[in-house]
Amino acid sequence: MSMVPERVAVLLMAYGGPNSLDDLPAYLADVRHGRPYSAELLADLTERYRMIGGRSPILELTRAQAEGVQQVLESVQSEDGVRYRVYVGMRHWHPYIREVVPEILRDGADRLVAVVMAPHYSRMSVGAYLARLDEALREHGATLPVHAVESWKDEPDFIAAWVERIEAALAAVPAGERDSVVLLFTAHSLPTRILEWGDPYEEEILTSVRLVAQQFPNHHWRFAFQSQGASEEPWLGPTVEETLDALAAEGVRRVLLVPIGFVCDHVEVLYDVDIAHQQYAAERGIVLERPAMLNDHPLLCRAIATAVRRTLQQARSVTG
Repeated sequence: MSMVPERVAVLLMAYGGPNSLDDLPAYLADVRHGRPYSAELLADLTERYRMIGGRSPILELTRAQAEGVQQVLESVQSEDGVRYRVYVGMRHWHPYIREVVPEILRDGADRLVAVVMAPHYSRMSVGAYLARLDEALREHGATLPVHAVESWKDEPDFIAAWVERIEAALAAVPAGERDSVVLLFTAHSLPTRILEWGDPYEEEILTSVRLVAQQFPNHHWRFAFQSQGASEEPWLGPTVEETLDALAAEGVRRVLLVPIGFVCDHVEVLYDVDIAHQQYAAERGIVLERPAMLNDHPLLCRAIATAVRRTLQQARSVTG
């Protein structure tokens, strides 16, 4: 008698973003956990989103990633003895994680594998997504086992996807200038108080950076934190601006900024990098470009699917 395959839900969780400028007040209130914000902050954010088309593309890009992961998992599910179904939930906008959990439960999942669409673990970032998921499950009295992919920083296909994107970007640089391009890797900054927890975030990022950079031995590289928050507390550095100042002083004239901490186009890339950092670099005589984001690159989808399968296999070996 053939066994009924185990039903495994895979939940991809991303930050979320407004679908229109009208969404911004409610979106900002959610991001700030209901804390008040100034009219200036809303006006600044509104202008940033206006300059990138009036909305965030993060939901459709995450759904495209989910489709890619689903295809990879469907190709191996008979081998794994499971039936996979991939879902998408957002931390700060619709569909919220709490809105997707009831659908997962209605579909009768036996297990849930949770993946945050951020490759590098921090208690403040990845940990916050997992806490939202836990809250939603407890709200529904759900008892299904949950297995978290806490980090996928060194997944070979993730590294290979970035190497491919960087190679394509460098190939577009005039041959005589190619070897002088400095690679500037970036990731989202977090408040420095994470260091008091012994948080691994920076080392997680640098692990990815080193694995990618070693494929480009002819290029110098740097790492900087971008998109520091609006709060008064200190944030991790060095900043991109400080790093560009230093590179300009060294006579560097071409920089390829690689946002390795992000996996798709959204405001921190489309505005912070493509508009603000590019302008800051130009004012210092530096041509700043970036590779295409990974978005739904087949290698990224395969990396996530591999991490899901490994996490599931480890969990099943423990529980038998």
